[in-house]
Amino acid sequence: MFLATVALPLRAASAEGTTPTVEQRLANLEAYVTNSVPDAQGGALASTSGPGHNGWVMISTALVLLMTLPGLALFYGGLVRRKNVLSVVAQCFGCAGLVTVMWWLVGYSFAFAKGTPILGGLDFAMFSGVTAAPNGDYAAWVSQNVFAMFQLMFAIITPALIVGAIAERMKYSAVMAFIGVWMLAVYFPLAHMVWGIDGLMNGVWNAKASIKAIDFAGGTVVHMSSGWSALVLCLILGKRTGFGKRAFMPHSLVLTVVGTGMLWVGWYGFNAGSALASDGIAANAFVATTLAAAVAAAAWPALEWATRGKPTVLGFCSGAVAGLVVITPGAGFVSASSAVLIGLLAGVVPFFACTKLKALLKYDDALDTFGVHGVGGTLGAILAAVFANADVNPNLKTNLADLVGNGLWIEQLKAVGVTLALSIAGTAVIAYAIKAVLGLRPSTEAEEAGLDDTDHGEAGYHPDESGHGGLEDVHLPALEPAAMAKLDTSLAG
Repeated sequence: MFLATVALPLRAASAEGTTPTVEQRLANLEAYVTNSVPDAQGGALASTSGPGHNGWVMISTALVLLMTLPGLALFYGGLVRRKNVLSVVAQCFGCAGLVTVMWWLVGYSFAFAKGTPILGGLDFAMFSGVTAAPNGDYAAWVSQNVFAMFQLMFAIITPALIVGAIAERMKYSAVMAFIGVWMLAVYFPLAHMVWGIDGLMNGVWNAKASIKAIDFAGGTVVHMSSGWSALVLCLILGKRTGFGKRAFMPHSLVLTVVGTGMLWVGWYGFNAGSALASDGIAANAFVATTLAAAVAAAAWPALEWATRGKPTVLGFCSGAVAGLVVITPGAGFVSASSAVLIGLLAGVVPFFACTKLKALLKYDDALDTFGVHGVGGTLGAILAAVFANADVNPNLKTNLADLVGNGLWIEQLKAVGVTLALSIAGTAVIAYAIKAVLGLRPSTEAEEAGLDDTDHGEAGYHPDESGHGGLEDVHLPALEPAAMAKLDTSLAG
């Protein structure tokens, strides 16, 4: 999320009694059209949001919320067994409610108020001073309360992504407790370090940043943090009961397809909205997002076709999401041709992470959060630096002119290292603490019955007149471990 022009302190009010000149007013009208910083003495436009830019960010905010509710809820919900579909939906809704309250209370302030290079202060706690006037540290023409809502949607979807790795085997109470502490310990500091105006790793806008990295829309903050945290949490939690002995089949790929479509549509708000203006940088991010997603959506099932004999619908869905993940950190920094190459890599690398790596290491990442978001986010963060182009985004010339094409990837590796350290260490400490206090898993009997019933007292589906509720766990005859792993990965993604 970066201001699409030079970020300068805004706007001292016009001197009392001073009438702006026609030239000043015209200059501010031009600044609005070009999304540049207004003249503080130029009249009403110097202290208000611009309707076009503000409108686009409000639409983008709604699109990013669509990604979680109902997009991610349906995408994940279709991949689990029918007895756990409501548990996944509840966890997504739980994220939305809990994170919104935390965001209003201290989260937005910790992420975007000025403070230390690691964490913001409390200037914006309980949205103090967060009004319809723009905050020039982040956007010249977007109301700060709209900016805060846009950023909230990123804060909501990030922990919701973690749900995919631990689906079907973690108590709702433990999930909510984990998310609450994880937001404080991992997400808020990381968001400030990468996007805060005085953040440690905000290479685009903080001239004093110790690590001059780039992240247009969340490769490190959203996808790496959730993906690597998901891996650690699923390892601490342990495998689902019966993992490796049963095929845990997705109960409704139709729901997953619908969710994928919503994710793809919503991602335009995620990436193009991160320009914080309806300008040329947003347009480039829109194009790059489309190309990368489409190419990856073709590459993943093509690999299935070549290695397994058939392209699957789940492969199309997984490829599209992988392409969207990998392009995210570079969407506003790379050319269309680079986006195509990024999309190709996005269809290949996460595919092997979700099939070969997962089968080799035998961890139970239920819905491949790590393979797509952890591996994909890390890949995207590195590729963003490799393909960053100052002709695409002139903001790269502000503080990074000497690094673009000449060592920016080294700074990016430093940011990747910090993100890994914070996500892995933070998740491990939080998970073991919650395990000691609340416990992480339901009983074996409750897990077998399904979390819809044991956690929520509801069922997503009811038996038909014959008494059959549809396909549940499929019990298989004993298979060799390699064959079982191959079957499980082919079903889970």
